[in-house]
Amino acid sequence: MDFSGRSVVITGGTGALGAAVVGALLEAGAHCVVSFVHLSEAQRFAHREHERIKLVAVNDLADEASVAKLYDSLTPWASIHLAGGFAMGKVADTDKAALMAQIEQNLVSCFLCCRAAVNAMQAGGQGGRIVNVAARPALEWRQGAGMTAYTLAKTGVAALTTTLAEEVAKDGVLVNAVAPSIMDTPANRTAMPKADHGAWPKVEEVAATILFLASPDNRVTRGAVVPVYGKS
Repeated sequence: MDFSGRSVVITGGTGALGAAVVGALLEAGAHCVVSFVHLSEAQRFAHREHERIKLVAVNDLADEASVAKLYDSLTPWASIHLAGGFAMGKVADTDKAALMAQIEQNLVSCFLCCRAAVNAMQAGGQGGRIVNVAARPALEWRQGAGMTAYTLAKTGVAALTTTLAEEVAKDGVLVNAVAPSIMDTPANRTAMPKADHGAWPKVEEVAATILFLASPDNRVTRGAVVPVYGKS
């Protein structure tokens, strides 16, 4: 997959999955615009010194003005939306503030970035690719028990993906999403030390699926929410 000369926006690109996605994109020749929230994220980001990396501080991806500034003057080939947030919580224990926090972090941020990306791609007239990140509970709702607010937000991301894909296909913009199960990251291993970590999908494996969906090699796939579960 060749991304030479192509610009790619990656939100949440300084996280565990983001580092794998950005690393693969750089190997494929892409110019990467990577958003981050905290300065410490940028400072520890493995690819921060690469000549084809531009790090951009964005305090809130659920804020329209902040998202507009991120995409200002860009004509990205692809926009990959990894940023989000996770919280456990049964319905009985989740108040409106907690519900809205999950919707803002996961669905609203994704919606605004999709909107900005589509406008930039349509203005450029060359088509493009958008890849969102849903989650396994977005496809298998019963798995969302105990994390209902998160499941609702990620289900919204899945619906956004399929509806937007239909809206912009005629413009040559292909929109898809991946739906990971629990990924093998240091943070997840720490949180679940007794789990079968070998069954979890590796971030590099999930990144490979994202890379294909975002690439020029993907000529026909749109509106898909692709399960990336590994053996779990």
